[in-house]
Amino acid sequence: MPTPRTLCEDSSLIQPGEPIGLIAGQGMLPVSVAAGLQLQQHPVICAALWGQSEEELLQAHCQYFKRVGLLRLNQWIRVFRRHGVSKAVMVGRVAKANMYQKYRMLRYIPDWRTARVWFWRVRHDKRSARLLSAVADELAAGGITLLDARPYIPQEMAAEGLMTKTRPGADIWADIDFGWPLLRDVNRLLVGQSLAVKDREVIAVEAMEGTDALIERAAGLCRRGGWVLLKASNPNQDIRFDVPTVGPSTIDNLVRCRAAAMVLEAGRTIMLEKPRLLQLADDAGIAIIGHL
Repeated sequence: MPTPRTLCEDSSLIQPGEPIGLIAGQGMLPVSVAAGLQLQQHPVICAALWGQSEEELLQAHCQYFKRVGLLRLNQWIRVFRRHGVSKAVMVGRVAKANMYQKYRMLRYIPDWRTARVWFWRVRHDKRSARLLSAVADELAAGGITLLDARPYIPQEMAAEGLMTKTRPGADIWADIDFGWPLLRDVNRLLVGQSLAVKDREVIAVEAMEGTDALIERAAGLCRRGGWVLLKASNPNQDIRFDVPTVGPSTIDNLVRCRAAAMVLEAGRTIMLEKPRLLQLADDAGIAIIGHL
């Protein structure tokens, strides 16, 4: 089997024992990154987005923990600079529903840096990728450089080749060979991250609805099951804060929607709770493959 691609980061920029900031959103990914940073002997200074993060689990891996406002970029920077942080990782989802809770107006009033991002940096283009890039630029203007999180969670990255004990049949391999080049074309056109294929036909293409919605749609269009999900990032994706991610819930959806296999871009896809994910896939007879 070919050697998987090396995860990219200029490690010479990171000093041993250097404190690293963590901007933590929702889900278990920030917890995994915090644990990985701690394992590599980096003190973790956590700016946890208010109402978004797994606070109790995060605090076990952080030297310092502080809740911060979602729209308070200057607060994030102050927390980090106060603790000697010049480099940070930003991971985790943002649950927009929390923005409608009680006292939301107090928590979601933007500070001057956030206002500058919204009304100046992304004035003419407010797509998610552009917004996140502008946030990174504003953090850099405040002395905080965003890092690629992947080197701190190597155990959760998709590896090249078959990752499950379940082996695909010849028809599945044929669908993979058919679908992967098409997915890369879709990626280059910035349409989406995923395709569903069956019998060398494209069942569904992901757009803005996300992978879970694509899985549901594929199930409705291929009721007999046995289809393949393929997922990869687009070439312009900023891997510092937008890494394709799957987890145990993805497997639950694939099982319910009668998929036969999932193909992930090796080295550029995060597999949350990877041992459990692979065991769930094997229990359901779903093959998981990493592809370059």
